[in-house]
Amino acid sequence: MSIHDHTIHIPVDGESIAGTIVAPSTKIPGVLFVHGWGGSQEQYLARAREIAALGCICLTFDLRGHAGTQPLQDTVSRENSLHDVLAAYDVLASQRDVDPDAIAVVGSSYGGYLAAILTAMRPVKWLALRVPALYRDSNWEMPKRELHKGQDLGVYRQTLVPAEENRALRACADFRGDVLIVESERDTIIPHAVISSYLEACEEPRSMTYRVIKGADHGLSEQSSQRAYTALLVSWMTEMVFGARGGDEVGQAATMPETALPEAPPTPG
Repeated sequence: MSIHDHTIHIPVDGESIAGTIVAPSTKIPGVLFVHGWGGSQEQYLARAREIAALGCICLTFDLRGHAGTQPLQDTVSRENSLHDVLAAYDVLASQRDVDPDAIAVVGSSYGGYLAAILTAMRPVKWLALRVPALYRDSNWEMPKRELHKGQDLGVYRQTLVPAEENRALRACADFRGDVLIVESERDTIIPHAVISSYLEACEEPRSMTYRVIKGADHGLSEQSSQRAYTALLVSWMTEMVFGARGGDEVGQAATMPETALPEAPPTPG
């Protein structure tokens, strides 16, 4: 943990003597989790608890059109979802004990796409993207559920997209923090070309970590895949958080409840 020194003067007998207050930082990292399309915050709670144990304040939330607001799903646009992410970020950053200069954003699929865009609008130190989705910039305010019909995403996602031609990728190109990108080996929704587009876009990160979860599908439907991702994410966050604190602490080993929910249902991202 980082330590701060503060020089003081101690009054004694009408004079003063020098002293130094040595204290730990009072602020701790914040971590925002953004779930994928068709998912909910429930799928990230187990991982949030693991990372909170590292000494972080975590926030999970439900995007509009999901969980308790499911009836809105047919009308929710990317603009609406981005507003949700911005609002959630601002709540996390405003927490009394959160260091606004040490915020991580973890997003999966559609949530990864939104998380990437967020980095261009708010300070983010660490960015973790699992199978991040990719959409054309056009029709930004169209209901998200209609994008697969109007954007020919199947073809778009099979090609390497230049960063300058996509909002999420442009944000990645400008991002200077630490990046984790995770691919699923057997993903039928986010092909390798999309992952390559994100990797190519991240031109000058402080650090880049790229991993493939063997045998995993898009939604991590197998418990073994969930455990592998949890271990990977917690290990990376441990390195980031304790590295920022000076590397003088050891993180806790990751665990995963046997009843953990899949990351997201097997629906298009």
